[in-house]
Amino acid sequence: MSPRARAVDPDRLARWCREHLGSPPAEELFRSGHLSAVVGLRLADGREVVVKARPDSPRLAGCVEVQRRLFRAGYPCPRPLTGVTPFDGDVATAETFVPGGDALPGADHAAVAFAEAFARLIRLAPRPAEVPALDPAPSWADWDHAGEGLWPRSEEDPGVDLDGAAGAEWVDEAGRRARDLLRAGGSDAVIGHCDWLAGNLRWNGDALLVVHDWDSVVADGEAVLVGFAAALHSTAGADALATVGETERFLDAYRRARGRGFGAGELRRAWAAGVWTRAYDAKYQHAVGRPVTSLSEDEARERLRRAGAG
Repeated sequence: MSPRARAVDPDRLARWCREHLGSPPAEELFRSGHLSAVVGLRLADGREVVVKARPDSPRLAGCVEVQRRLFRAGYPCPRPLTGVTPFDGDVATAETFVPGGDALPGADHAAVAFAEAFARLIRLAPRPAEVPALDPAPSWADWDHAGEGLWPRSEEDPGVDLDGAAGAEWVDEAGRRARDLLRAGGSDAVIGHCDWLAGNLRWNGDALLVVHDWDSVVADGEAVLVGFAAALHSTAGADALATVGETERFLDAYRRARGRGFGAGELRRAWAAGVWTRAYDAKYQHAVGRPVTSLSEDEARERLRRAGAG
């Protein structure tokens, strides 16, 4: 995913806050983001908020509505304060600022905590038909895209053509085999989070404090969404990714939290989904000249074996 930073003009931000939040900024608390500009603010009326500016997409209205419904249902996510509104050629939204928490739950319970938090999200999320469309999925989750090539065109970084990037043939082969396995079956879509990285969650001990990055809401089969999460979370650090063993523990914990097991076909799809999303990131890293860290050839082979690809 692109590392580019987006600039936000302070005067324009102040006008936007007055118009949409009813109070101008009094203090900037933090500034971060790469696909979006994320600015934490203390407003003149004392509220602490986060404003997020990014390019417009037809899916963002659905993402905000999912977040709003999950907050109302008691899920630990920031409360949306606005809808999707224009901002200097982009769009912006605001939500409450939820500070504090730890990067990881307790080490002995981490995989279970991540899995239970994801199962609760799936359980409380609205049905896809109840919210505006969530298409197209972010590129790292868009295994069923309508394009002709293996890899989707990246809306996040449109200047990068993964299909045109020569080399790393083993990554292409892993992505192709995972996509073929995913296309061989299917199930009704549910709503979940496709970027279940440790860096997007904060904890109070083993209790989930908050989940961030609700632009990563998607609708897909439950096994696919669980497979993404099982492959992306980590019990080692916010910048790490799950090992094969951690993925297996996550899937076992999710089945217990779900209250019923996965069938053999669902389990294979979950492993295949994890290969797809990790291979997408690996191909992106190769295409932009970075070290490939999201997936190794040996790990791809083992994950594909568990997905039933031999």
